[in-house]
Amino acid sequence: MRPRVCVITSLMVVTLLIILLYQSESFKDSDLTHLQSLGGSSPHVHSFQKCEKNMSAEQVKDFNSYPPIAKDVLYYRHCRHFPMLLDIPDKCGGAHGSSDVFLLLVIKSPAVNYDRREVLRKTWAEERLSNGKWIRRVFISGTMSTGHEKKRLNKLLQLEKRKYNDILQWDFKDTFSNLTLKQMLFLEWMERNCPHTQFLFNGDDDVFASTDNMVVYLQGFKRNSGKKHLFAGHVMYNLDPIRDPQSRYFVPEELFRPSVYPPYCSGGGFLLSGYTAMVIFNKSHSIPLLPIDDAYMGMCLAEAGLSPEHHIGVRPFGLQVKGRNVDELEPCFYKEMLVVHRMLSADMYTMWHRIQDPDLKSGASHR
Repeated sequence: MRPRVCVITSLMVVTLLIILLYQSESFKDSDLTHLQSLGGSSPHVHSFQKCEKNMSAEQVKDFNSYPPIAKDVLYYRHCRHFPMLLDIPDKCGGAHGSSDVFLLLVIKSPAVNYDRREVLRKTWAEERLSNGKWIRRVFISGTMSTGHEKKRLNKLLQLEKRKYNDILQWDFKDTFSNLTLKQMLFLEWMERNCPHTQFLFNGDDDVFASTDNMVVYLQGFKRNSGKKHLFAGHVMYNLDPIRDPQSRYFVPEELFRPSVYPPYCSGGGFLLSGYTAMVIFNKSHSIPLLPIDDAYMGMCLAEAGLSPEHHIGVRPFGLQVKGRNVDELEPCFYKEMLVVHRMLSADMYTMWHRIQDPDLKSGASHR
């Protein structure tokens, strides 16, 4: 009997291994995922049904003439939930401790932009106390490329997350047309993990930001206005949707029929209160996603009966410095700014340290 028992036992073990291997492979290809918490945090698990392509999008007029990216927007614009690959649920000290975070920096950064993230960590996005208030930082990313390149970039983010605890990543294509999706996925994460954060800066990884100036401005806002709503940046008024299918800003009428967008802040960088962030997230549930993320934020604000506020210290198109023999990177031009868009990493590193110089005076040269 003993040999027979051994054979039966061996067959059972082999069968069990096959089942486990099959489930493991199926798990990789499904939309069920573990929220990986590298660095010691307990993993969270969220389950999502696979988001299927909406084939009815092909009935849209002139659909076949659209470029592939525009077609994908129409195929998948109903998809709101994606597996989370990297999570930091304790970033704000837990949901109940998140009120201790005065300013949370939310920086859109695709995986490939490692150099930019490294410079930001050493300059304006450093986590620290500023004027007695805590600044925290997260980079938000999707996935890029395919095959081995995708695996390498995902591994890069894992290593960064393990070292700095500042990466949020979801399993969706990190493209320009998915920036709105990235914003909404972050707000969903914020509602779960940082619901009482007081203020946020939302911006790109190529902006120069004076986070110390932001803290002073936000302290004054909180002290003097008594309001909960804040959405401040460079306000864009009366802009028309781009109807040219070849433009990266293309928005077909099926996504947005009005001829003018509501007022919105340019997406390079803007400030908002935690209250306003949650209002936008709640309103987004009833507004179809638009591939233009900053315009979409304006749509959510308008739906809530709220307006953006213009701030002269936010410059999404860079500083327009005029005059002959004028150094466009003279630190005096930047010292009072909140946000200046598009700056090379080396210039950003130098600028940050130059404006920290307590002896800096306008017109003085510090080279």
